[in-house]
Amino acid sequence: MTSTLPRAAAATGEPAHPGPSSADRTVKPRRGRAARRAAVTGWGFLAPFALLFVAVFVVPIIVSIRSAFFVQAPAGSGLYGGGGMVERFAGFENFAAALANERFWAGLGRVVLYAGIQIPVMIALALVLALLLDAFIVRRIAFFRLAFFLPYAIPGIIAAMVWVYLYTPALSPFLRYLPEGTDLMAPGTVLLSMANMTTWTYTGYNMLIFLAALSAIPRELYEASTIDGATGFRTAWSIKIPMVRGAALLAVLLSIIGTIQLFNEPVILATVNPWMGADYTPMMLTYNSLVGVVSPSGEGPASALSLLMAIVAGVLAAIYALLQRGKASR
Repeated sequence: MTSTLPRAAAATGEPAHPGPSSADRTVKPRRGRAARRAAVTGWGFLAPFALLFVAVFVVPIIVSIRSAFFVQAPAGSGLYGGGGMVERFAGFENFAAALANERFWAGLGRVVLYAGIQIPVMIALALVLALLLDAFIVRRIAFFRLAFFLPYAIPGIIAAMVWVYLYTPALSPFLRYLPEGTDLMAPGTVLLSMANMTTWTYTGYNMLIFLAALSAIPRELYEASTIDGATGFRTAWSIKIPMVRGAALLAVLLSIIGTIQLFNEPVILATVNPWMGADYTPMMLTYNSLVGVVSPSGEGPASALSLLMAIVAGVLAAIYALLQRGKASR
């Protein structure tokens, strides 16, 4: 046999390590240029979204945080000032005033009570609808999926106006069939009426979240349960529902954040129910504080209220996520 090693390597007994060829040296720069070009292309596609995200989301948050530490004060040194209004650094005065505001805590209590009623009902109904569509019990699944989701596509103000029409005794087409004296906009029932409005709007949206999670479950699990003799109900209870726990967590977290921002429904209901006032929910109080309907007013107090509501939403969402993580780890 003839050796193919170079003479120097053969003489020393060391294996040969040939250096990179000219083809290898030209491929590496090409790959580097291609990677850089792909990165530039990706950032180019991302740039419009990033600019809009910064403009409509990040910048308003920064402006709101800054405004929360300032108040509008009259310029000049006289009793009533002089000239226009100027900004004055107030530190945490706006936050202290918001925390000491009884109307803020009363509105927050209504929202928490509302969430305790509405969110469980909506999530349970969305899960049931998703399980029914996933089980192929009904025909024309695409039609029902679109029909359940369609209320979410209706603007919130328009939907609230329609429901006010349905709740008004002189106009409602169905109140005449309910027990005499039924008032769906009375102080004791208006929260339930609002819960019905938002449940009708967002159940289809959450149903799609559950449907997406159900479609990701491996079909082998269903085949195994069928071989073991499990019924459809048993399969749904033991396989489907545990496997969509992550989707349920997402749906509940989004619902908590949305509930804290409850605004459209109470604002429209307040137009025909003056007893609700301008501070029935914290977001109504924030808006009316901004436009000067309630006192203290101005951008500073309104920004402080909005930031407090963001903190409350984050704390509630974190508590729920931690509780669910604790249950999952058991």
